[in-house]
This record gives sequence, structure tokens and C-alpha cells, in this order.
Amino acid sequence: RRGDTILLTEMEHHSNIVPWQLLASRTGVTLAYLPVNGDQGLIDWARLDERLNANVKLLAVTHISNSLATINPVADICAQARRRGVVTLVDAAQSAGHRRLDVQEIGCDFLALSGHKMCGPTGFGILYGRAERLEETPPFQGGGEMILTVDFDASTYKPAPHRFEAGTPDISGAIGLHAAMDYLDRLGRDHIAQHDLELGSYAYARLAELKNIRLFGPPTGRAGLVSFLLKDVHAHDVVTVADQFGVALRGGHHCNQPLMKKLGVESTARASFYFYNTPAEIDRFVEVVREIQKFFGA
Repeated sequence: RRGDTILLTEMEHHSNIVPWQLLASRTGVTLAYLPVNGDQGLIDWARLDERLNANVKLLAVTHISNSLATINPVADICAQARRRGVVTLVDAAQSAGHRRLDVQEIGCDFLALSGHKMCGPTGFGILYGRAERLEETPPFQGGGEMILTVDFDASTYKPAPHRFEAGTPDISGAIGLHAAMDYLDRLGRDHIAQHDLELGSYAYARLAELKNIRLFGPPTGRAGLVSFLLKDVHAHDVVTVADQFGVALRGGHHCNQPLMKKLGVESTARASFYFYNTPAEIDRFVEVVREIQKFFGA
């Protein structure tokens, strides 16, 4: 309601900003942001407690930044918020396919993730809610399967989570995501997380050897991606030329336009790694970046 505050961070993906903006336009709630500390992409979490004033009702934070590779200490963050009576939501879209998640250990009230980021089908995901939070939340859709009783004047609804599952569910999406999750479990989420950590740190270190390059995110303890800019070379040109060498990168704002504005850039080039990538591929990637620098005289 008007006067309340939703606290976010400056590294949030659009998917964890735009819905709150829509809510703010309807209710008058205020959005506030915890600042990112420059190119290293860290939040001063030691100052979180002073930001959790009486007006803050919800803290929504990404687990892993898709642009900075920053891994936020979500269990500690949620514990601080819970002591202040603040509801927490963790955006785990970037982490669910890369590491083991335990909502009891994290201690969040809500956690959201998307299926296509964990080898599953598109257009399908998961929203976890703590039981007591779900019980106090009214339905947001009406239809079959969520009904207990219906009369001409009023209806009653099933207990959570059924009250939030109006109509026929996406059964094929659930089956596909379940199969993907089983596949990742067989590979081992902890193994994937360690592999990501090693590749992300290795890629950052190798790129740091180059001149006239700007790197984003922490040097160590990072997730399996690296974002960068070459001096006087647009990110889209980097991506286009890299493609000619058989190296697949992504260039753009990565659905992080507020973060790009904070960093003073329009876009970055990004290399993302997963369980199928190897250190040899990173070496090849760095060789290609060197060739791009030569090509553009950067």
C-alpha cells in the first residue's frame, strides 16, 4: 500500500524490477535500490540492516547476477530481513540450474525460478512460497480446480498451493521440467557449481591478462560467466566477429538496463559457461578476443 517500500538491488534482472513497477503504479508503493559497488559488482550487505526500516515490507534480490556473476549470500540476507519482519523473495532463475538450492537453508519466504535456465521447457517455472505466507495470500486467478465451494454470492477456496492453480495446469511443462531436474541431479548440482566457479574465475583471470579490457563482476567467488568490454569496440561488434571464429557470445544489456546505466555503459559482451564447457574452450575464447583486438586495433 501507499507508504510501503519494496527494496531491490541495482543488479536485478528486468523480471525482478518490472513487476514491482507495475505494482507500484497500482498501489503507490515505493521502490528503493541497494547500490552496486562499481565494476566489481558487489553489494555492501553489512549496511542492509540500516536500510530495512519500518516502511520496507518486501526485499526482492537475485541469487546470481546474470551480468556480473556476483553470487549474493541469500541465506544471510533473508535471515537479516526475517529478524526485521520483512518478507523476502529470491530470484533463483540464474542459480537453479547451476547449484543445489534448499529453501529451508536459504530461509526465504518466496523463491522463483524458470525452467529454460535449467535445461527444461520454456514458458514454465516454479514459484515456492512458505506455507504461512501462502495461507495468508488470496487467489489471483479464478477457475476450476482451486474451488472448494461456490454459491451465487461467494466462493471458498482450497488450501494452498491448490488455490493458486486455477484451470488445467501445464502438465507437459511440469513433466519436462521434472525430467530436466532429474538430469541435473544425476550430473550433481554441487559438481556443476564447482565447475562454474572454476571456469568463471579462470576466464576472468585469463581476460585480465589483456590490455584495454574492462571486466565486470568480482575476480573470484563468481558464477560461470564473464562480462567485458574492449576499448573502442562495441559489444555487438565483438559478438559478431567472435561468431566468425566459432565462439558464441552475447552482446547487449542482458535485460539489465538499470545496471548498465549505473555502470555507465550501454552494453557488454558476455561469455556464459555450463557443465559442458572446458578450460580449453576458455583458452580458445581468449585467443579469439585477442584476434578481435588486433582486427579493430584496440
